[in-house]
Amino acid sequence: MTDDPEPTGRDDLADVVDERRRLLALAYRMLGTTGEAEDAVQETYVRWYRMSDAERDAIANPAGWLTRVAGRVCLDLLGTARARRERYVGPWLPEPLPAGYFAAGTGAAATSAARRAAGPAGAASAAGAAGGSVTAQPDAAADPLERVTLDEAVSSALLVVLEAMTPPERVSFVLHDVFAVPFPEIAEIVGRSPAAVRQLASSARRRVAAERSRQVSRAEHDAVVAAFAAATQAGDLAALTRVLDPDVTLRSDGGGLVSAARKPVFGAENVARFLLGLLAKNPTDLVAPTATTDGTGFAVLRDGVVIGVVNLNVVAGRVADLWIVMNPEKLGAWRG
Repeated sequence: MTDDPEPTGRDDLADVVDERRRLLALAYRMLGTTGEAEDAVQETYVRWYRMSDAERDAIANPAGWLTRVAGRVCLDLLGTARARRERYVGPWLPEPLPAGYFAAGTGAAATSAARRAAGPAGAASAAGAAGGSVTAQPDAAADPLERVTLDEAVSSALLVVLEAMTPPERVSFVLHDVFAVPFPEIAEIVGRSPAAVRQLASSARRRVAAERSRQVSRAEHDAVVAAFAAATQAGDLAALTRVLDPDVTLRSDGGGLVSAARKPVFGAENVARFLLGLLAKNPTDLVAPTATTDGTGFAVLRDGVVIGVVNLNVVAGRVADLWIVMNPEKLGAWRG
């Protein structure tokens, strides 16, 4: 991938940087990984700078033009991504990100999160058990349902919902409901009528609303995570089972590049035994609490390097889903 294009002519550097961040947020929602999002945004800018100065000057709304082109590029990538997902080794999960990744700027937020996880405070909080240990630190941030930032709707739970949509449905929803692109413009991108696009977005909105109706406040999420961490650190199978939903599902994404469970683990007792066994097999790994776009999660470090990120989906006071991403190609944001 080539370096980001340099602004020329009338472009203002600050505006270009800000627009790039917004486009990355858009592409990540559509594609689920920062690597694919970077590729999509790079291709968008290549098309912009491929035009002559006169052609660019004739565009009244450059931000709108970039958004529409990024949507087309993502739509094309989603078509090929579906085939790649089918060949993927084990479960495919969206790439986990540190909290504030897009709102604070990609590099700074990621590096800061990784340092917090690996620093003395994180090490102290994770030390003290025979196996890799876990503790949680409740976050006093506002209820996530009340915040509207570039990080909104990038939780693993919602990205999993988006992943189940058709490419036109996903593009229509993200462009309209998140980035306020009018339906007639989206229709040109996906090759459908405005009425059809409206229906696509409506269908997607119902799916997302169903998932959001299950979301809990940040305080409740972190309280459940704290109980999960305490039970895990103590190696208490019964306590850990109680904090897990009876129908909990654990998915682990290694991408065929590192060792990871290739099939989901279902049920509270099975998941609890799997987690405690995993910690017992890797007693020197450091498991440190960290802020993710899902709320408090955990970074798994080996020799000071993040080798995994664990996100939890809390529903009705219990952990309903655990997502463990070990694929090194999806951990770039945590390795600074």
